[in-house]
Amino acid sequence: MKNNIVLIGMPGAGKSTVGVVLAKTLGMQFVDTDLILARQLGMTLQEYINRHGIEKFMEEEARCGRELECEDTVIATGGSMALRDDAMANLKQGAITVFIDLPVGVIRRRLRNIKTRGVAMAPGQTIGDLYRRRLPHYRRHADMTVPKQYNPRMSIEEMVEEIVRRLAREGKKGEAQYGRR
Repeated sequence: MKNNIVLIGMPGAGKSTVGVVLAKTLGMQFVDTDLILARQLGMTLQEYINRHGIEKFMEEEARCGRELECEDTVIATGGSMALRDDAMANLKQGAITVFIDLPVGVIRRRLRNIKTRGVAMAPGQTIGDLYRRRLPHYRRHADMTVPKQYNPRMSIEEMVEEIVRRLAREGKKGEAQYGRR
């Protein structure tokens, strides 16, 4: 049994930041597929997109998701990972998938470095376009969506507390199984 927690959502939603704190809280490992992929490619994600294009990047991202093997780990995925069913099938085995769903306006404000961040976004495409295209995929793959109600003053710690509470309440993971041994 893998006992992983997979975080999905838009770039800028906080998957990596929430993931690190969630892993510490639950006494789990943490991996970020964007960092793994950049190391495998030998360059930043944006450099790869610039040289090889979005489709080739998404193929490499999916490969990373298909090949990732870990246990007892919080996994922060790249924002477009949820578009690839083959990658998600591997990641979801023995895992709970949590969709971090923030309003598109919040994502827009957070993505100030959109041109250098390595976001799989076509020329002329807006953050709103990206959000509308990806939202059905995030929802389809999610076992849980957080926050239940968005609050602009919600801290990372409060988001993590909500995830842990809901995992424990739903009997999937959380205080009963991790971090409170």
